Amino acid sequence: MVTCILDLLGSNTTPPDTLLADQVESGVLVDDQTLVLLRMTRIFPSLAAVSLGLFLAAVVLGLNIGDLYHQPDQATLDSRGIHMLTGTSAALAVVFVLSIAITYFVGTSRWCKEVTETYLLDPAPLVRSTMLKRKTFPWCVVGMLTVVVVGALGAASDPGTGRPDTASMTNIHLAGAFVGLAVVAFIYVRVWLNIAENQLVIQEIIEAVRKIRIEKGLEVEPVAADEKADAMANTG
Repeated sequence: MVTCILDLLGSNTTPPDTLLADQVESGVLVDDQTLVLLRMTRIFPSLAAVSLGLFLAAVVLGLNIGDLYHQPDQATLDSRGIHMLTGTSAALAVVFVLSIAITYFVGTSRWCKEVTETYLLDPAPLVRSTMLKRKTFPWCVVGMLTVVVVGALGAASDPGTGRPDTASMTNIHLAGAFVGLAVVAFIYVRVWLNIAENQLVIQEIIEAVRKIRIEKGLEVEPVAADEKADAMANTG
């Protein structure tokens, strides 16, 4: 899953230790893969907004289905089908976005560890990155479980399942959908704040490495590295 999502973000599949070795040898402190991860403060909210839009669309469509419980006509049944497809798409989108957040923290935590060990840096930034990862994972799991619960409530209120008393679950499903939308939105904000804080940790590590290389007279790519550092700084 990690490799697939990094591919979708436009990075390569070179192992992290190989990438780091190439960086150390060439003096390039921020490679293209790292830049993609650094831009997550822009990538994540964009993807989150799309998934929330789908979620909200599913809620609105659900409110306009009509009466499914007393001889529904074909138009009502068609609306039900569109609502179900939109809701499923929204749930998958939420899981996808939160999976990207998990992958981001796995990747950056590994990057911080490799760089810290290679340059013998102060482990404090690494510890901060690890703690941010551990703080973020539970929120992501809660967000994924939230859409599962909302979907389950929707299935429980669907007369197409043949279960008795599905009509009694309608209001519960509606309430669950609104609560779920609010919970997912809140989790997105929490995750985004952790990503932004992690960016500062990465920037701190990059600057520490730059100073070490300059002090030891090692090669530092003068133009590209500076441009990449500027791009990274602007992500905040």
